[in-house]
Amino acid sequence: MARRPDLVGLTVLAVLTVRAAHPYELHRFIVDTHKDHVTGLPRSLYHAVERLARDELIVPVETSREGRRPERTVYEITDAGRHEVALRVRALLATPDADRRAFLAAVSLLGVLPAAEVARALRSRTAGLEGRLAGLEAHLREAAASGLPPLLTLETEGELALTRAELDWVREVVRRVERGELAWPDTLKRAALDDLHRAAPHDAHPAPPDDHLESPP
Repeated sequence: MARRPDLVGLTVLAVLTVRAAHPYELHRFIVDTHKDHVTGLPRSLYHAVERLARDELIVPVETSREGRRPERTVYEITDAGRHEVALRVRALLATPDADRRAFLAAVSLLGVLPAAEVARALRSRTAGLEGRLAGLEAHLREAAASGLPPLLTLETEGELALTRAELDWVREVVRRVERGELAWPDTLKRAALDDLHRAAPHDAHPAPPDDHLESPP
């Protein structure tokens, strides 16, 4: 069975390409920007930070304490981490998979790649989707020729319709990237920085109980 992508860790790496941050800032940024592919907060984020630090994809650079709050450790991404996040996002963009959630997560983070790489990865995806379409259409033709009732092929018809819609959308995104219609990359970076600043702790956002990194029981 293929290993499911670590979308929490991927998101942490992508956010840290903008600037160093502590886990609470990352938590608020993920919530405030509606990164719904990140589930199990806040513990999943803390576990992801631990894994990434253990693998030396991120490193602690500062520990501070504000008033009575728990200590907060600021992390920054390493060169290995930058290589890893680019590799993961590129792979999720390029390779069609039944789990479209992972693809959409990668789309939300594609600012970590240069525009040309995004276009190249998505063109690879279109080739894969075209192959999948051909296979689904052949399957439906064979089913019809064998006399199989349409009721029993509705699932395949549904997958065919979803794949066609995805292919059309991906082709349009490639066109928009190649025409320069999507802001790249400075506007994305400025927007992410603004969001991180807004996500910094304020009285309106009380710190979660596990504000420092400890292994949950």
